[in-house]
Amino acid sequence: MTEVYKAERTITAVLKEESQVDQLVRRLIDRGVPQDHISLMGQNFESKTRISGFISKKDVILGGLRTGAVFGSLFGSLLSLFTGMGVLFIPFIGSVVAAGPITSVLLGAASGAIAGSAGAGLASALATLGMPEEKAAIYETRVKAGEYLLMVEVPANRSGEYQLLIESAGGEEIHINESALPRPCPGQCNGVEDLSPEIRSHLSEAAQQDFIECYNTVLNQTDDETKAEHQAWATIKDKYDEDENGVWSKSKVVA
Repeated sequence: MTEVYKAERTITAVLKEESQVDQLVRRLIDRGVPQDHISLMGQNFESKTRISGFISKKDVILGGLRTGAVFGSLFGSLLSLFTGMGVLFIPFIGSVVAAGPITSVLLGAASGAIAGSAGAGLASALATLGMPEEKAAIYETRVKAGEYLLMVEVPANRSGEYQLLIESAGGEEIHINESALPRPCPGQCNGVEDLSPEIRSHLSEAAQQDFIECYNTVLNQTDDETKAEHQAWATIKDKYDEDENGVWSKSKVVA
C-alpha cells in the first residue's frame, strides 16, 4: 500500500543560481516530495520567449499558461516540473515568476499585501503566512537582487532530512514554518466554513459563494485542486475588484 504524503511543515530557503534550484528540485522529487508541494519564485529565469507582454500590474497569468509544455518552451525544463504557474507584479520587486502552491497563496491569502498599499510587498505577504518579519524582509531583498525563493511542504518527521538536503544543495536563510501553505478547501467545498480562513478573509460573502461554485464545478470536471483553485480566482477577478482593504468585494460593472 502506497504511503500517503502528509505535508505538515514548510521549509523556505534562498538559492543564488538557477542551476542550484534545478538540481535541488529534482533531488527533492527523487526523495519523495510531490511536485505540487514545491513552490518557487524568482525574476531571472532563462526565458526563450519574451513574457513582458503578458504582465500587468496586480494580475496573475492563469489559464493556458499553466501547462508544462507551454512553460517548458517559455522558461526551460525546470519550470515545466511545476503546477500552478503565474507571473505576478509585486511592489518593490517588479514582475516575478511564481510556481507551485505559493502562486495561489499570493493571489488569495496575501492578496491585500500584494495589492500595493504603502509598505506592502513580498515581505508583507510572507508575514501573513506566519513568517518572522525580519526573515520575510531578507527573502524580499534577495528575490529583488535576482535570487530564488524555494518553499517545500514536508512531513514533520522528515523535516530535518529535507533541511539537510536543501542546505547541501546551497540553500541559505532557511526557515521552517510549523504548517503547510493554506489551500482553499479540503476537497469539495460544502460551504463557506470549508474555505480556509486566509482565503475567506479576502472575499466578500457574495464572492465566497462564487468562489465555491466555480471551485466545485472545476474540481468535479478535472479532479485537479490546483486547476480548480486557479479557475475560481480567475472568476473572482473577472467579477470583482478589491476594496481598500484588499477584499474582493466590489462588483464590476458589465458594459
